[in-house]
Amino acid sequence: MKELPTVLHLVDDTTAGGVMRVLDFLRSDPEMAKTATHEVKFVKRGSLSWPVGAADVVVSHLTVSWSALPSLMTLRMRFALVPLIHVEHSYTEGFVAHNVTHKRRFIRLLKTAYGLFDRVVSVSKGQADWMIASRLIRGEKLSTIQSCVDLDAFRSVPASTNQARVFGAIGRLDGQKGFDTLIKAFRQCADPDIALHIIGEGAEEVALRSLAGDDPRIVFRGFYEDATAALASIDVVVMPSRWEAYGLVAIETLASGRRLLCSNIDGLRDHEQRGAVLFDGKNASILRELIAHEARCGRIDAPNWSKQKTLQLESRFREAWDHMLREVDVQSR
Repeated sequence: MKELPTVLHLVDDTTAGGVMRVLDFLRSDPEMAKTATHEVKFVKRGSLSWPVGAADVVVSHLTVSWSALPSLMTLRMRFALVPLIHVEHSYTEGFVAHNVTHKRRFIRLLKTAYGLFDRVVSVSKGQADWMIASRLIRGEKLSTIQSCVDLDAFRSVPASTNQARVFGAIGRLDGQKGFDTLIKAFRQCADPDIALHIIGEGAEEVALRSLAGDDPRIVFRGFYEDATAALASIDVVVMPSRWEAYGLVAIETLASGRRLLCSNIDGLRDHEQRGAVLFDGKNASILRELIAHEARCGRIDAPNWSKQKTLQLESRFREAWDHMLREVDVQSR
């Protein structure tokens, strides 16, 4: 009986978040375990010392930067005879627009780093489109695998009994998430019977509380260990992110049968086909009008339709990983 291939996943940031949740799914899913053994190893960022041991495929979930480039080159040499894959969880068109001053230099960094790998994985179609348009990598070396986690618990969340009374924002309280724009837009809504629940923790909490002022409709609920409990108390989730490679909150929201409003940027665009409503995240006035419209006449049938659209996400994720691993194995031979 042929032994299953060992896939070694390298990560340099184990902070609780989307990357670690996707890796946990890869490592623990019984169906994934039928085609490969997935192992996860933490490595110090910028380290020149890499794991010693057998691996049939090595997958980088590492942060690309100029300072990390020597360590990525060392990684390539260390696994010279092993297929090497990089999954890009961070960089997008929106990230570059908001964070990068010297854009040509940054593009050169990504081209150099991606060139060290046999395959690069984009986590959304929106991110892949940007990679191709920016000529970061040749199309035949790029695979798109939309991030996923086990959504069964989210599909079991009871249906909302309200049309659109409680709006929610879920995630790190960080400038990336655009919660400041959401609070400004919400405060411009005159409806006294709607509420905005901010769920999460982060460095921007003080600033966001200041923006909320004394509006009693805006509630900061802190961090929820159980995301399903958070979603059960919300009718509409708003994601006004300034950049987002994919957005696990989006698929969790849709799987829970909740309405989803999200910025028309990066990987968030992928969710439109499953029922998400896209808007210009930079414009608080447009968001205010959208919130007011949802409160008046949001489609009651849309959540059930959206939930159905998520039923194949886990299996597509498994199939995409299995297909890519088979491809790189054939190419390496």
